[in-house]
Amino acid sequence: MSDIIISPSILSADFANLERDIKRVEEAGADWLHIDVMDGHFVPNITIGVPVTASIKKVAGIPLDVHLMIENPAKYIEPFANAGADIITFHYEAVDDGKVKSVIEQIKSFGLNAGLSIKPATSPDKIIPFLQYLDMVLVMTVEPGFGGQTFMADCAEKLPVIRAKAPETLILQVDGGINDKTGRVCTELGANSLVAGNYIYKSADIKSAIMSLRQA
Repeated sequence: MSDIIISPSILSADFANLERDIKRVEEAGADWLHIDVMDGHFVPNITIGVPVTASIKKVAGIPLDVHLMIENPAKYIEPFANAGADIITFHYEAVDDGKVKSVIEQIKSFGLNAGLSIKPATSPDKIIPFLQYLDMVLVMTVEPGFGGQTFMADCAEKLPVIRAKAPETLILQVDGGINDKTGRVCTELGANSLVAGNYIYKSADIKSAIMSLRQA
């Protein structure tokens, strides 16, 4: 599949040199910047929040792809929108089923693209009813919470199920253990956006790493 959107995860960046590492992936051709927001409750890790996202917005020249791995995401949509998010993705598992559509509408009310993510144990069937309202679906191919985990191939099997039911315009993103080989597995199954942290940031040649994902 052509036109693969590459969204490097700053979870693997050097936080003491965050502006430098943002510029490095921008100059290497990244499309978006993936910002992993974790609260220590929904996932067993704490990362960054609204103030750091606002600071990133000041120096980033590409869209901010904000992934909320947090409880009660509705409470934080407006603060992250005001901080400069361009895309906000929340987790299906973090809200009651009856409130998913209202959170999507809340994101869109700020003029942002809305994404919905599912963890490895969640069936894709759960989110099929919401595809018509979404701009993006994010399929996790690791348990969310930490970078550097091993790709879970069985999770990628959700991709064709979602793609078959989705509007043509839906962006189907994958996050977790992505490299040139696993990225190809995902794009062949219908993904058109790849999130990668270690594979990009730990590479000796960031531009080549991004290019290899784009060609996946």
